[in-house]
Amino acid sequence: MSSRGTPVMVVIPARFGSSRFPGKPLAMLMGKPLIQHVYERAQASPMISQVLVATDDARIRDAVDGFGGTVVMTTEPFRTGTDRVAAVARQLPAQVFVNLQGDEIILHPELLTDLVMPFLASGAGMGTLKRRLTSMAEARNPGVVKVVTDQQGEALYFSRAPIPHVRDGAQESVAWLHYVHLGIYIYTRETLLRLAEMPTSPLEDSEKLEQLRALDHGIRIRVWETTHPSLRIDAPEDLKEAELVLQRPVPC
Repeated sequence: MSSRGTPVMVVIPARFGSSRFPGKPLAMLMGKPLIQHVYERAQASPMISQVLVATDDARIRDAVDGFGGTVVMTTEPFRTGTDRVAAVARQLPAQVFVNLQGDEIILHPELLTDLVMPFLASGAGMGTLKRRLTSMAEARNPGVVKVVTDQQGEALYFSRAPIPHVRDGAQESVAWLHYVHLGIYIYTRETLLRLAEMPTSPLEDSEKLEQLRALDHGIRIRVWETTHPSLRIDAPEDLKEAELVLQRPVPC
């Protein structure tokens, strides 16, 4: 139960198939499958009432069962993680859902607090997190999704391109303008189910970013900033660096 009394459910959509990293949820990291790291870190947040994994694969189901986690099978060919989370929402009575990517390891339990607490107080239908980028190499990396917001914290656009573009001057001098978008979403039940009923939008299809479906159809996304770290596993070579990071003490 969250500290404000509203139950918040984390759903971790996990597919076995991945073009860049097949079987990623089951990749071993410090003696545990990746999905277990993601699950346990989410469960450690004081703002979360329940965590479950939604998967289409029996191997992932068995792994989650093996470490005592909660798992549901969702076998339809869903377009995105959001659509898989919506399928879970249709079966459960919770009113607030968090969609946590199955390859995003939270490194500090207060990261989810930075999302859940302001969302519950905001009246927004959908929200997410950003964190300031510190290098232009990350800003230029298409694997790092960037977000631009207005002064009220509403998302203007998400892109794999280095937005905002700085027309004049050296990009290196304005790296502080760029924010990474963390692949963590929070929705009210109503907004989540409505989003899943909408057709794939041209912007979503172009950038391969599911959050652009919401913006394209007029759903506002509130974005809050966090300074707390997380760890994203995109490719097999990321596992070695992840092990080094996970061996460090949890930052206060």
